[in-house]
Amino acid sequence: MIWLYRLLYLPGLFIALPYYLMRMWRRGGYRKGFQHRFGCFRHLESPASNKKRIWLQAVSVGEILAVGPLMEALQRNEDVEIVLTTTTSTGYAEARKRYKDKIYSIGIFPLDFWLFSHIAWTHIRPDAIVLTESELWPEHLHQARQNNVPAFLVNARMSDTSFKRYQKVRPLAGRLLRKLDQIFAASNLDRQRLIELGADPNDVTCNGNIKFDVTLPLSLDHTEKSILKKELGFPSNHLVLLGSSTWPDEEKILLEIHKELFNSGIDCSLLLVPRHAERGSELARILEAQELPWHQRSKGITPDQNVRIHLADTTGELIRLSQSADLAFIGKSLPPNMGGQTPIEAAGLGIPILMGPYMNNFKAVARILVAAGAALQIQDRHTLKAEVFRLLKDPTTRKAMSVAGCQWHTENRGSSHRIAESIRIHLQDKH
Repeated sequence: MIWLYRLLYLPGLFIALPYYLMRMWRRGGYRKGFQHRFGCFRHLESPASNKKRIWLQAVSVGEILAVGPLMEALQRNEDVEIVLTTTTSTGYAEARKRYKDKIYSIGIFPLDFWLFSHIAWTHIRPDAIVLTESELWPEHLHQARQNNVPAFLVNARMSDTSFKRYQKVRPLAGRLLRKLDQIFAASNLDRQRLIELGADPNDVTCNGNIKFDVTLPLSLDHTEKSILKKELGFPSNHLVLLGSSTWPDEEKILLEIHKELFNSGIDCSLLLVPRHAERGSELARILEAQELPWHQRSKGITPDQNVRIHLADTTGELIRLSQSADLAFIGKSLPPNMGGQTPIEAAGLGIPILMGPYMNNFKAVARILVAAGAALQIQDRHTLKAEVFRLLKDPTTRKAMSVAGCQWHTENRGSSHRIAESIRIHLQDKH
């Protein structure tokens, strides 16, 4: 199978190259560490005899934030050193900002072609590799097998779309999954799907979602929340509706709802945090066509006061800015978008949550949040508007949803420690 993959990889890369170059150009920052994509890392010295080196790959900003507690747990006895790689330029910038002085080395994951992967492996020489969520890189896993290095998949999840796609090539998916020494599924549903695709049931455990372990800020008191609202340009007495990690068309829907709130005399400001910061210019054009005062964060941190709409088109600020919110809509969940963004942090911050019908990437989490009373799942833009109006007028219900979200989040923490212990035990047994 690996030779077929190698044969098809380069033609596929050249076909996809214009798309990836355009995306890199739009996101910016792609020049930093660009040589890493071809395996050209600096040559790392062999770890000390009493240390093991783990190569951990986290795709983008969300995964970079999520693996922080796991890396801390792995390094707690100072007998493990971490080489962290990421795929995107934004992820690379965030990793350097957060972990530059906390881990051994940071780089960009090489293209999964034999030559580039082989060069990277000769430079990094890991004792174990860790992939996150749904990343299954055939060449990377083949190099691990060739070098007798254990491979782990943490926070493994299988969305509806990915599951259907892998079912079409189930024999190949099964062979790939069986190259992993241990799979730590994010939920029981994910575990079941991975086993159906051919993973060895003995190698798949459900240890929970590591995103619960990301340290969240303490709840803001009234004064602190007013200060944050002032930073956003919002009146301190206004409620704040948050569009969390929104995708195309969802901002337009929220703007329509916000305009109706304004016309109805409900004092509410709108905070838009798009999933991709590079959409800032596109969204700015939409905001220019409406009448309410607004501010684009990438143009300056401090806006004029009495702003009604704040476009936070920056990277890595979602959690902090979310603390100003009284109600959140989770993006990528209304058509034409499908999949959903994570609602975990919003729930942990005690923000009442509204989600569209298409939370396929977080199906188990969404279902449990609704059952816990921390979230509501709406069917379309009309029911979204109705629930926004209802909840903004009902502080009692919002408070109950807030308490439920915080309690749910607290009860589900600890998976990073459990996964780290399992990986450490595996390394001890292996060597």
